Amino acid sequence: MSTIHPVILCGGSGTRLWPLSRKSYPKQFVPLIGANSLLQDCADRLRGPAASPYAKPLILTNEAFRFIVTEQLSEIGVDPGPILIEPDGRNTAPAVLAAALYLSQVDPDAIMLVAPSDHVVPDTSAFHEAVAIGADTIEQHQHLITFGITPDQPETGYGYLKLNHAPDAGGAAVPLDHFVEKPDLERAKAMVTDGSYLWNSGIFLFAVRDIIAAFEQHAPDLVEPVKAAVENAKADLGFLRLDPAAWDTVKDISIDYAVMERAANLSVVPYAAGWSDVGSWSAVQELSNPSDSGVASTGEVTTIDCRNVLIRSESPTQEVVAMGLENMIAVAMPDAVLVASMDKAQDVKQAVAALKKKGAKQAEALPVDHRPWGWFESLVIGDRFQVKRIHVHPGAALSLQSHHHRSEHWIVVEGTAKVTVDDDVRLVSENESVYIPLGAVHRMENPGKVPMVLIEVQTGTYLGEDDIVRYEDVYARS
Repeated sequence: MSTIHPVILCGGSGTRLWPLSRKSYPKQFVPLIGANSLLQDCADRLRGPAASPYAKPLILTNEAFRFIVTEQLSEIGVDPGPILIEPDGRNTAPAVLAAALYLSQVDPDAIMLVAPSDHVVPDTSAFHEAVAIGADTIEQHQHLITFGITPDQPETGYGYLKLNHAPDAGGAAVPLDHFVEKPDLERAKAMVTDGSYLWNSGIFLFAVRDIIAAFEQHAPDLVEPVKAAVENAKADLGFLRLDPAAWDTVKDISIDYAVMERAANLSVVPYAAGWSDVGSWSAVQELSNPSDSGVASTGEVTTIDCRNVLIRSESPTQEVVAMGLENMIAVAMPDAVLVASMDKAQDVKQAVAALKKKGAKQAEALPVDHRPWGWFESLVIGDRFQVKRIHVHPGAALSLQSHHHRSEHWIVVEGTAKVTVDDDVRLVSENESVYIPLGAVHRMENPGKVPMVLIEVQTGTYLGEDDIVRYEDVYARS
């Protein structure tokens, strides 16, 4: 059997799980269910069965998330294969084609398993068995495979796959008749009763040469610009940046519309062992092992006389108390709180749109700002001062930089910092401090093997993050 190459799509910026998921740090990086993030669970699942491990995963992501991806995969011991950086999001069709064209140069006989990074698939063994069924179908019939989820209820939030006939108990692949857009409730009820309709999971399996041929037949306008973007890609710090000039001419279109709905050689592998795209807070509630009364809680939460609720506190210092609530969602973060009726779970993105319209930074940005070297959060902001907590990973370093409008005081509270201020380089230990004058060229590094944490006090006329002049940067940021 050909080697299976996982392809993880990791560039989304979903808004339906606001305020926890935001553009700066979307849901695939968040531990929504359990201790690991959805990306980590996906990568762990795509290691493959022990008897037949898959190839290293190929990742597609964007500029903003590239270091978050590598950090999270490193935490679970996954050494990724190539990480392709998309200059801009162009939906799933160009991303899948770019992965196929890249793999065709590495292993022309490869089978690629395309999976979004933000789905929940609890039964890993059953998933591997379904992939094996799909791979056998590809070997025998050269079909393109999609995975269909056996519905357990009428669902209006998913598209459906109409099979040629109802699947049998053995889970064999069934030819696809056609795709069905998200239905209304009555139509969804009828399709579930029919038995030959499955939810469209958005997970695909195909031989590299077969999917490239399908693009050449059904979406030829995508092939040349995507091929140029791959062929002219530039290596950068372990990443492969797709050529921006070529990518700029690529159409924004999903693989369903570009290829799958037009191809005749499609089969569906039925899957009934549990799946969710975690597309709403009501889905999170269902996945969070609610009590007999439907109460699901996370963090510092106390509930009294509540039914069918999801209550989450995302700060260890923030106690959330819910009393007498029914069919409600409450998600509390240090800078934003969502309170909504459960039947409005699919409409949270409307709240994000309203916040963006009023210019609220909470619409897209978290209070914690992630960087390649670690992260920081603003603790207090005044007219001419700001206090931050800065966390620097072991061995990491901030850029060599200066500021036009602010000076800084650094107080190390955990670990040891190596500090450069103009020509002076020194080690600063816990409970020691250093002053960075306005205009001084400076850098902080963590030379140790444990995280380094410091408190930074900024004072000046302007405290924006864009007041940085970089002279050197190990992460090649401009």
